[in-house]
Amino acid sequence: MTAEVITGSPKEISRPLERTMADKTEEAGGVHFPFPFTPYAIQKDFMAALYQVLEAGKIGIFESPTGTGKSLSLICGALSWLRDFEQKKQEEEERLLEARADPLNDGKGQAPCPPPSCQQSPGSPRAAGEPDWVTQFVQKKEERELVDRLKEGQVRRKKREERLRQIRHNASLKFAAKRMRQEDEETERLLRLSREMLAAGTGPEQLAWGEDELVLAEYESDEEKGSASGLDADEDDLEEEHVTKIYYCSRTHSQLAQFVHEVQKSPFGKDTRLVSLGSRQNLCVNEDVRKLGSVQLINDRCVELQRSKHEKKSVVEEEKPGRRRRLEPRATCPFYNHKQLQLLRDEVLLEVKDIEQLVALGKEARACPYYGSRFAIPAAQLVVLPYQILLHAAARQAAGIRLQGQVVVIDEAHNLIDTITGIHSVEVSGSQLCQAHSQLLQYMERYGKRLKAKNLMYIKQILYVLEKFVTVLGGNVKQSPNTQSLSQAGTELKTVSDFLFESQIDNINLFKVKRYCEKSMVSRKVRVPLRGPPLLSSVRLFSWPAEPPNALSPCSPCGSSPGAGRGPSGSLSQPLLSSLSQLFGFTERYGAVLAPSREQPKLSGFQHFLQSLQPGVTAAPAAPAEEGEDRALRPASPLMHIEGFLAALTTANQDGRVILSRQGSLSQSSLKFLLLNPAVHFAQVVKECRAVVLAGGTMQPVSDFREQLLACAGVEAERVVEFSCGHVIPADNILPLVICSGPSNQQLEFTYQKRELPQMMDETGRILCNLCNVVPGGVVCFFPSYAYQRQVHAHWDKSGLLARLAVRKKIFQEPQRVNQVEQVLLEYSRCIQHCGQAGGMVTGALMFSVVGGKLSEGINFSDNLGRCVVMVGMPFPSIRSAELQEKMAYLDQTLPRAPGQVPPGKALVENLCMKAVNQSIGRAIRHQKDFASIVLLDQRYARPPILAKLPAWIRDRVQVKATFGPAFAALRKFHREKSGSS
Repeated sequence: MTAEVITGSPKEISRPLERTMADKTEEAGGVHFPFPFTPYAIQKDFMAALYQVLEAGKIGIFESPTGTGKSLSLICGALSWLRDFEQKKQEEEERLLEARADPLNDGKGQAPCPPPSCQQSPGSPRAAGEPDWVTQFVQKKEERELVDRLKEGQVRRKKREERLRQIRHNASLKFAAKRMRQEDEETERLLRLSREMLAAGTGPEQLAWGEDELVLAEYESDEEKGSASGLDADEDDLEEEHVTKIYYCSRTHSQLAQFVHEVQKSPFGKDTRLVSLGSRQNLCVNEDVRKLGSVQLINDRCVELQRSKHEKKSVVEEEKPGRRRRLEPRATCPFYNHKQLQLLRDEVLLEVKDIEQLVALGKEARACPYYGSRFAIPAAQLVVLPYQILLHAAARQAAGIRLQGQVVVIDEAHNLIDTITGIHSVEVSGSQLCQAHSQLLQYMERYGKRLKAKNLMYIKQILYVLEKFVTVLGGNVKQSPNTQSLSQAGTELKTVSDFLFESQIDNINLFKVKRYCEKSMVSRKVRVPLRGPPLLSSVRLFSWPAEPPNALSPCSPCGSSPGAGRGPSGSLSQPLLSSLSQLFGFTERYGAVLAPSREQPKLSGFQHFLQSLQPGVTAAPAAPAEEGEDRALRPASPLMHIEGFLAALTTANQDGRVILSRQGSLSQSSLKFLLLNPAVHFAQVVKECRAVVLAGGTMQPVSDFREQLLACAGVEAERVVEFSCGHVIPADNILPLVICSGPSNQQLEFTYQKRELPQMMDETGRILCNLCNVVPGGVVCFFPSYAYQRQVHAHWDKSGLLARLAVRKKIFQEPQRVNQVEQVLLEYSRCIQHCGQAGGMVTGALMFSVVGGKLSEGINFSDNLGRCVVMVGMPFPSIRSAELQEKMAYLDQTLPRAPGQVPPGKALVENLCMKAVNQSIGRAIRHQKDFASIVLLDQRYARPPILAKLPAWIRDRVQVKATFGPAFAALRKFHREKSGSS
């Protein structure tokens, strides 16, 4: 349904945000919307509906097909509202201050209404029976405090505007910043030369007793100390409270960059204070940290460097009785400099920048873009960030994001429910459990006598929990997980309480264990060494067995005598192994339970050499990695991953399940926490925010958002507004067809029981052959799964249908690896372009793709790349999936069932299927002059409940053809007319 538009009075705007805007504005719903060109009528409706949703503080579900200018509509609609909101707030503040400053106002009159952002919440009751003079005194005191806050806010706002104005118009400030950077670089260069000279010497002389007190300590000037600690005198003055802003988030960094470019091109691009947020992996400019590769390693190293930066006490260590040795100061990050971060923050707020521009600016300013962008959040008007930061409470807190009273716009929100579920679902393998237990046990054995009683208690509790997790899978922590075969295989689902009871850890307070892990950071201490180069801190060594056999190690260290560093029997001596363990960190006991991660490829040889020194341990060969294969980098410490699993187990019992997956060996088995109710994590967002907008090109079916997400989060139905607009293309530029039978009258119904029949696959091939004869350019054919696509391809190859298809179209298949997608698409595009120019029998290309695969979302098959999209069957998820069955049962129990409607669980399956279909068929029409046909091969698409779940701009034009003849005639006529006119 289309949202009701509430008209408002137009205003003359004079705030700085619109000083440099183009004069062209469009009026819709009584509001002036600056726009870079004359908008479509649907864009005007979109902006007016969006404005009213933000003004009324509602939850909006907005659907605008790709090619209709959704991003610009979001930008101009939302920033126009923010413009007016700031103007009204400023006017109300000035009116309140004037009223307080008026000498004629003796306090007897009606106090002016404070601005909306400053009004006290209704949850502050007055005590009953208080005297009037007490009530008046309290009211006057609150008014004075409010006025003081408003004056303070005005001072900060004027100081910020003056600072940005000076930076914009005064080039000498930029030169001063550059000169400061050059001085710092020169100082750093001289210090480096001094250290090299010291390192080139023969080493320090042995000092006599008491002489060490005469040696100068590491010097750091007051200026440097101030920069290191970030405690500049004027830091408090520069700290600002969060202004009302819009948080815009999307799935990928490329989508966010595209949105930022749209903002730059919009009328708001010159004066909007925009901040782009990203991960350390995307924003880090310290090459020594970036080359670590793994997200977890980069995060840990960055935190470690900041901790070193803020340490004030000199660290000393006992070397011998009566002697002290000063340790080398820990490395710090040269890009975390407070003065440079202040300058970077102001540069970020000065003009709109995307992630790449932010990184380039950080390198030039020698300031960290990751922290600089976060310092800019309070004063920003528009914050652009990925899903993961906004939707995870801990990530929001770490980034300094405050949602109270703010606006959140979630773009590409069609997979929002799955995203929230994925973010909060955690899986740990048997290998990780054994490795974490081994590392933590070695840590306790090494430092147990130095730890306090409470530390020991919690470490023993964690060890007990890990042991019980392995036991519940059917394994033993005292044996290698690679060699343990499980007696029973299969998948089992349990509630959280049942899992804790079966694991025999229901008597342990996991909330306290989780809090201990967070506060003590034990997972980082287990992994990170106390000494040694940071590059080698993640190398996994292999400790000796409990009772090492008397056997010679297969090789000796290069450059050493055969017996050097070895015990009586020739094995490595315990002290040497202990030293190695101290140097490189704690490791698992039972050999390589994890394949070497790719973040340290050059260390794998050294790792195997160290493993070969272990008595009785055979070096495990590294798993061969296929060239170009994309693999997720594993976290540096398995205990960190398990901390996430423990945190998930503290979720309410009814909102999640634990899946026990036993697969042959312990190393392949796993425990997985499955979140059943994503609304519990989204509830905080909708509760704190002023308004939330869910936007996408294809949001149908929206019932999932209403029922699973919003209703379960406590949102009243009256607060939810739906808006769906049509497409900008002419009605005759699209031909959606539902074909119920093929050329030989074979009924098309691709159920699990029928789709593998030879006659069904043959009929599909004949339909495609006919389509390829009349459709020019590119044809994209989607199959329900990879397995079915391979099966059909093999059958057609054997029957000769593939050769018949190749006469008219060159055949391409969706690649298996992500890094091959671009190359395949490039060849596909070149083939279509060449065939269009050369003529001949081959008229284009045919791409075999998979629903939910690499080409079904985010890929642009515009113009000749996608003149026809074919959907083979209906891609229902596997009903045999234990996770899906549990989700269906959960929805059937928790959601109300309206009379005459299907059960919520069955509706979920249909919605998952149709969301995937809608994303796939939306790959074709990408702009106003584009045209394409959409062919749905399955008679089930003709059912009214299924048709209702198609996007409105497709549903209104769909034609159902019971037989193939009329369908083929319509297709031939459509493409003949369109190809002739184009």
